[in-house]
Amino acid sequence: MALPLSRRQFLSASAAAITAAGASSLPNRLLFADAPKDPAPLFKISLAQWSLHNTYFDKKADPIDFPKLAKTEFGIEAVEYVNQFFMNKAKNKAYLSDLKKRADDHGVTSVLIMCDDEGDLGDPDHKQRLEAVDNHKKWVEAAKFLGCHSVRVNARSSGTYLDQMKLAADGLRKLSEFGANHQIGVIVENHGGLSSNGTWLSSVIHTVNHPNCGTLPDFGNFNITEKVQYDRYKGTEELMPFAKGVSAKSNEFNEHGDEAHIDYRKMLKIVLSYEYHGWVGVEYEGTKHSEVDGIRLTKKLLEKVRDELT
Repeated sequence: MALPLSRRQFLSASAAAITAAGASSLPNRLLFADAPKDPAPLFKISLAQWSLHNTYFDKKADPIDFPKLAKTEFGIEAVEYVNQFFMNKAKNKAYLSDLKKRADDHGVTSVLIMCDDEGDLGDPDHKQRLEAVDNHKKWVEAAKFLGCHSVRVNARSSGTYLDQMKLAADGLRKLSEFGANHQIGVIVENHGGLSSNGTWLSSVIHTVNHPNCGTLPDFGNFNITEKVQYDRYKGTEELMPFAKGVSAKSNEFNEHGDEAHIDYRKMLKIVLSYEYHGWVGVEYEGTKHSEVDGIRLTKKLLEKVRDELT
């Protein structure tokens, strides 16, 4: 036979019951406010527009729909634009507003604009070098408007090893100062010539000596000439201390789903060793697979290795 509750026991039990009942009616977001959240991914995946360069050059799709395509076709929620697909639109506010709206409507982040064909930032001719800097400024402003964090540029020059270093650093410094006024980074990709020499390019960034100037290490672009290739892993190691972005270049995949010529595990371990957890851009450039399949294979490989390393 149960003994009757004392007044103190009764009140204590009643209060507990009321508390439990009240808690059960609270929204989950309040009841579990202190529950641990899923950890942030080791890195985020974006899509470089160059992955579809044949599609756009052949006019099989409209580049303005790139954000929608990235999200609906590939499930990728961040994009890296290529200026070649809207060369005459850098100052066209109507076009940029439409592009931004399409990205926003699909919840897609605009990461950067890859800039080419605007002159050599390391041109030995002083006037031509300044003109190249000026030509890039409109893309800095467009990147700001679209909500990007940077523009990707080239450190192309000519002359001796040291001359090219000084000339490229001069142009990059001027553009970086302009970019800083718009909170837009100026990041240099290893993109042929001396820029594919990791020692040279890292020395250029040191010479620029501006926090707004960094690198975009590309896993595949380490061909200094057609016959001379720089060690891609050494180069990535040298460029990662300045990285404000990473480009996961791919060309061909084997039967296991791995890139046939680039060890993604080794590359991504290097990337992560520098505490980089930002965007890693899918950039398929091969011919063995279709552009659509190449993008999917690259994304799948990045996700697989990310899971392995988590």
